[in-house]
Amino acid sequence: MILSCHNICKSFGERVLIRDGTFYIEEREKAALIGNNGAGKTTLLRIIMKEIPSDDGSVFFARDTEVGYLAQYQDLHSGKTIYEEILSTRQDILDLEDRIRSLEKQMKHCQEEELSRLMETYTRLNERFEQENGYAYRSEIVGVLKGLGFDEEDFSKPIETLSGGQKTRVSLGKLLIRKPDILILDEPTNHLDMNSIAWLEVFLMNYPGAVLIVSHDRYFLDKVVTKVIELEGGELRSYRGNYSAYALKKAQLRDARYKEYLNQQREIAHQEAVITKLRSFNREKSIRRAESRQKMLDKLERIEKPAELATQMRITLEPRIVSGNDVLRVEGLSKAFPGQLLFKNVSYEINRGEKVALIGDNGTGKTTMLKILNGILPPDTGRIVLGAKVMIGYYDQEQQALHDEKTIFQEISDDYPTLTETQIRNMLAAFLFTGDDVFALISSLSGGERGRVSLAKLMLSEANFLILDEPTNHLDIASKEILEEALNTYTGTVFYVSHDRYFINQTATRILDLTNQALVNYIGDYDYYLEKREELTKVYAPPQQEENRKEERTALNKLSWQQQKEEQAKLRRRENECRRVEKRIEELEVRDKQIDELLSLPEICTDLGRCTELSEEKARIMAELEELYEKWESLA
Repeated sequence: MILSCHNICKSFGERVLIRDGTFYIEEREKAALIGNNGAGKTTLLRIIMKEIPSDDGSVFFARDTEVGYLAQYQDLHSGKTIYEEILSTRQDILDLEDRIRSLEKQMKHCQEEELSRLMETYTRLNERFEQENGYAYRSEIVGVLKGLGFDEEDFSKPIETLSGGQKTRVSLGKLLIRKPDILILDEPTNHLDMNSIAWLEVFLMNYPGAVLIVSHDRYFLDKVVTKVIELEGGELRSYRGNYSAYALKKAQLRDARYKEYLNQQREIAHQEAVITKLRSFNREKSIRRAESRQKMLDKLERIEKPAELATQMRITLEPRIVSGNDVLRVEGLSKAFPGQLLFKNVSYEINRGEKVALIGDNGTGKTTMLKILNGILPPDTGRIVLGAKVMIGYYDQEQQALHDEKTIFQEISDDYPTLTETQIRNMLAAFLFTGDDVFALISSLSGGERGRVSLAKLMLSEANFLILDEPTNHLDIASKEILEEALNTYTGTVFYVSHDRYFINQTATRILDLTNQALVNYIGDYDYYLEKREELTKVYAPPQQEENRKEERTALNKLSWQQQKEEQAKLRRRENECRRVEKRIEELEVRDKQIDELLSLPEICTDLGRCTELSEEKARIMAELEELYEKWESLA
C-alpha cells in the first residue's frame, strides 16, 4: 500500500465536504477520484498533499515514497525555456554527466596508479549513468514534450511567455520525466488536445508507479484506471474496474437500494394499517397486539431514500418547427489568418436528424468554422446554404452572447419577454439556479454556471439546428450525461465541436475531422474514427510536407461531398466482399481436407462410384478456389 487515507473529515462552516472518508492506493495501481463539481475532490487532494489541514483523520504514505502532484492551475515562473525547464528535472543526470566528462579529462594526464583509481570511479559512474537512462534522457524529454503537444520550435520559448494551459503542460511534463512513486493529477487533460490525451493514456497505462487522477474525461478514465473512488454527499466509496464498470455497478446498487426502500415503505404502511385496525377494535387483547407491533416497528432500522438521480440539470431540447431534410450545405469554404491557413476549399452537407461532431487538433480552425456558420466571422471563399425552415441555436464556449452587466433573471427575461416570472424561475431551477441565485450578476458566475445559463437559453430557443462549441466544458460527469440524454432524444439536427471522446461516442452519428486544412468524413462514432483515421487521412488529407503528393491532394480536396461518401461506400463494400470471399475460401478448404480424409478410408476407396463422386467434387472445389484466390488478391 503506497497511500492510505483514514477517516478524513473536512467542513467549511456548516457545509460538510468529506465525512469519515477512507480509501487506499496500492503500488502501481491506477485510480480515479470522481464526483460532481463542488463535491470536494480538489480539497481532498490538497489535504493529501498537506496544503490544507483536515478536521479529522489521517493520511499516510509508504516510507520513502516520492510524490508528484499536478494542481489544476500552475503559477510557473522561470528564466528558462520550455526545454531547459524540463531538462532541469534531470539535474542529477546532468551533474553525473559533468563528473564523467571531468574524469575523462583527468585520466588523460595522470600517472598509472592514479589512473587505476580514476578508472574504477569512472566505471562505477558510467554504470549508474546507464541505470538512470543517461544515454536516452534527452530523447525521452523530446518525446514527452511532443507527446504533450509542443512542437520543436516551441522548445526555445521562455516560460514567462506561456499561457496558463501551456504552463500546466510543462509542469505535467516535468512530473512524467521525474517518474515519482505516485502521481496525483488534478484534471491533467484540461489543456491537451485529443492526440496528446491519447499519448498520455498510453504513458500512464505503462507507468511503473501508482496514479491517482481527478478527471471528468470518461473515455480517458476508461482507458487508464482500474479503480474508481467516488466522492458523493460527503462520503467516499471505492469501485473496482474502469469508469464504465463503476457506472454500471453504481446504477445496479442504486436500483437495488431503491427497491429495498420501496419494499420497506410498503411493509411500514402495511404494519401501520394493521396497528390502526387493531386499536380500532378497542379490546385489551387487540390493543396489546397493536402495542407489540408498534414496538417492533419503532425498532426497525429505516432505509434512507436514495438521493434523486436528477439533483442535477434537467434539460429538455425540442424544436418548435421541423426543418427541411437538407439542413446545411457548405461549398468551397476557405479561411486563413495572416501567416496561417486554417482550411481550404472545404465542402460538406448535414441533413435533418444528424448528430455531427467536428474534431481536430487545437488551432485547426474548428471554432472559426462554427463562427463562420453563425455569421460572426466572414469566410475568405465559399458558400453556406441553410435549408428550409432552419432555426439555429448557437452555444458559444466563450459565452460571449451573455451580458456581464445583467443578472441571470434579466438575461432570460430580456431575451424571452413573454415568459412570466414563475416560468423563468421554474426553468432556472431546472438548471440549479434557485432562490436569490437568479439575481446574481453574469460577471460573477463561474465557467460552469455561465455554461448552465447558456444551455438554459439554448433550451428556450426551441431551435431545430443546434451548433455547439465545446458544450461539455466546465460540466461535471453527471451533467454531461444529462446533456447526452437530451441530445440523443432531440429530434432536430446537431453540429458540435468537442474534445470529449466519450461524449462523442455517446451522441455522434457522424464525425468530420479537420486535419491538414481539409475535412475527412467518418460515418460512425469515435471508435470508428480511430479505426479508419490513418487509412482515410492518407486518401483525403495527406500531410502538407509530402511534396510529391501536392497534385493528388489538390485534386482530392476538390472532391464533392457526395463523391467522398461514394468513395467510402465503395471502400465498405470492398471490405465486406473481401470478408465474404475469405469465409468462402475457408469453407472450401475445410471441405477439401474432409474429402482427402474420406478417400483414405477403406470402405470409400473400394467403392468406385463414391470415389468418382468425391473426386469430381474435389475438382470443382479446386476450380472455385483458384477463382476465389484471384478475387481475394484484387480485393485485398
